[in-house]
Amino acid sequence: MSEAEPAPASASEAAAAAILDALNTTDSNGTEVLNATAKFVATPEGTALAYGSLVFMALLPIFFGALRSVDCSKSKELGENDSGSGFCNAADMPETITSRDAARFPIIASCTLFGLYLFFKVFSQEYINLLLSVYFFVLGVLALSHTMSPLISRIFPDSFPNKQFQLLFTQGSGESKEEIVNYEFDSKNLICLVVSSVVGVWYLFKKHWIANNLFGLAFALNGVELLHLNNVSTGCILLGGLFVYDVFWVFGTNVMVTVAKSFEAPIKLVFPQDLLEKGLQANNFAMLGLGDIVIPGIFIALLLRFDVSLKKNSRTYFYSSFLAYIFGLGLTIFVMHTFKHAQPALLYLVPACIGFPVVVALIKGELTEMFRYEETPPEEEEAKDEGSESQKKDQ
Repeated sequence: MSEAEPAPASASEAAAAAILDALNTTDSNGTEVLNATAKFVATPEGTALAYGSLVFMALLPIFFGALRSVDCSKSKELGENDSGSGFCNAADMPETITSRDAARFPIIASCTLFGLYLFFKVFSQEYINLLLSVYFFVLGVLALSHTMSPLISRIFPDSFPNKQFQLLFTQGSGESKEEIVNYEFDSKNLICLVVSSVVGVWYLFKKHWIANNLFGLAFALNGVELLHLNNVSTGCILLGGLFVYDVFWVFGTNVMVTVAKSFEAPIKLVFPQDLLEKGLQANNFAMLGLGDIVIPGIFIALLLRFDVSLKKNSRTYFYSSFLAYIFGLGLTIFVMHTFKHAQPALLYLVPACIGFPVVVALIKGELTEMFRYEETPPEEEEAKDEGSESQKKDQ
């Protein structure tokens, strides 16, 4: 997030994995942007509108992504699409983050961030951002299409002629034939793809902040929905590691500054502080990186799935962590304005998002149960199923 930043120059598993890669840069962009020095003096109204809009936009993918993650989790357990939700299909099964992945992630993120820093130092920024624009155009179209799919399904009536299609690429022939791509879709998915492509072309040629936000919201929602932590301990490891990562790269070096100012991609949400003066052509933005949304968001989504597993018809841990996120983000903005200096958002979000639910669990006497909650990765479930089937055959 920043007080004001000039506009950039004009110039589902795969989607989930791509979002994970993007997050390595998102945190740098989102947190460093707090370090920008304002050249535009925003009015109090413009500042309030910008930061209020950013907070609201940050809450949307966390709230709806968490709800959709529950449906994906149910689909994973059933081994098939949950026809009642329509959110998660076989091609968009969640990616489970284990404790080993969580421990390695800050190191991978640091290497990626420093690699980008060197890349921008050695090669022309113009050509790198051209490649990034094409890369994120493809990812953005797929992510936005997946995000819109449930809405389109509800808009069109059941009488709509919804034809089924399959995109299949194979390698080899006969018994050695292997599937490379096997994607099933229908007419409604094609409509989503067309609409998303229009937004993608708009972003590619105009780099408009609204198109950027549509892609950014889609990336964030897909990240919260499709990236699953397997337990609360893993979430604490991931958030704790990125807490250190965020503080170090913001306060310790200028690497984030360089990358954030050079990197042109929809991996941040932006809102103009001069919207009231210039309308849609405004170009002095307050910003929030997607890493500051998705990283706490996947932990909040885990707590919602824990609430569901308790079968108590309450969402205590979800709402407590959700309110904690609002508190942490508000505190980030307050400290930034008070000290006029870069503030890594995870410095405030991580203690809030972990601390609030833990206190609630202590009060309710469910702390042990919270940390015992476990989600099994799909590959382990398949191994268990195969093992149980083989045991039955042996018997």
